[in-house]
Amino acid sequence: MSKTKEIKIKIEGKTWADAIEKAYKKIEKDIKVDGFRKGHAPKDIILKKYGEANIWLDAADLVIEDAYKKMVEENKDEEIVTRPDASIGAITNEYVEFVFTLTLRPEIKLGVKKEEVKVSAKEVTESLENMRKRYAEVVVKEGKVENGDTAIIDFEGFKDGVAFEGGKGENYSLQIGSNTFIPGFEEQIIGMKKGETKDLNLTFPEDYHEESLKGAPVVFKVTVNEIKQTKIPELNEDFFQDLGMEGINDEKSLKAELKKTIEARKEKDAENKFMDAVLDKAVENMEVEIPHQMIHDELDRMIHQYEENLQMQGLTLEQFYKFTNSNEQALKDQMHGEAEKRVASRFLLEEIAKKEKIEIDKKEVEEEIKKLSEAYSMEEEEFKKAVGGTEMIEYDLKMRKAIELLKEVNE
Repeated sequence: MSKTKEIKIKIEGKTWADAIEKAYKKIEKDIKVDGFRKGHAPKDIILKKYGEANIWLDAADLVIEDAYKKMVEENKDEEIVTRPDASIGAITNEYVEFVFTLTLRPEIKLGVKKEEVKVSAKEVTESLENMRKRYAEVVVKEGKVENGDTAIIDFEGFKDGVAFEGGKGENYSLQIGSNTFIPGFEEQIIGMKKGETKDLNLTFPEDYHEESLKGAPVVFKVTVNEIKQTKIPELNEDFFQDLGMEGINDEKSLKAELKKTIEARKEKDAENKFMDAVLDKAVENMEVEIPHQMIHDELDRMIHQYEENLQMQGLTLEQFYKFTNSNEQALKDQMHGEAEKRVASRFLLEEIAKKEKIEIDKKEVEEEIKKLSEAYSMEEEEFKKAVGGTEMIEYDLKMRKAIELLKEVNE
């Protein structure tokens, strides 16, 4: 809700006397009084006919702009969002007092809170166990296959006694318990020994992707060539030496370091979520009509970015459309809301940057280029070319400062 404020401005002395005289002269020249030529009637008769108060009102019209300028100058620190309403509070032959009602920019409270970051003992323990697994060794073992072991196998699948396509593999590393194969396959390998061959009688799931194998009973002929097990290191002196982490020489110090790492990651995630929430809320409250072409251009950028991500996974956009029974228009429809939000966010941040006169100096840009090029292991010139030049770095820094200002408003 907008705030209002009343300001009283008094015009008096010579300025007011001159305004009254000017108003009177205009009336004297224009008014018609019976028995006198226009402009030659006595002042007391003119005042009686026209009314002294009416002359004061005419004089007020002559000085209201001066009063307005005076009010603006005295209240230049206020954020006035519309031209103030003006009325006359008092008027006499000695002075006129104007009352200006100012409509001020409302305080913005977005009602978004940053998530409080906490790290539980369970999270630290899980992180420690994951670290131990990363340092684990896979060694050849004797005996039988157990859950968690890796079995190196040859296999071939048969349906109605005939080998089916895609059902054969040699020296395949299968971690038992990974549920890589169809239900029952890995469970039946448990207990097999190196060199042993066994027929596994199984049934493909009803929802299997290959139509000819849906719900089909099959036989897999499996031979175990080798058995390996994962040996997770103990938390001993050798393990801490292998870590090579300064100041980390026991479980307590390692857990303390892991807690700090988890806290830093969760803090960054919370900051990003908070920033997104602040932007979303601000955009939601913003009144702006976004040009259709800007949304269209943003959608094109998003599609291009999506295509690059697919290529990193070895897929083309055409393959994606085929696999998902989709097309470009369907993908654009899906992305339209996000594209609109991105453009609106840019509008908002650019407006904040403009209003707050955010400027980025050359040194800031150079430092950012140096930091980012080092982070991406690129030469500075190569990095600048990749991101679109120093102007893009400057723009990004400006938008980040705008976001910080927006966050401050919310605090």
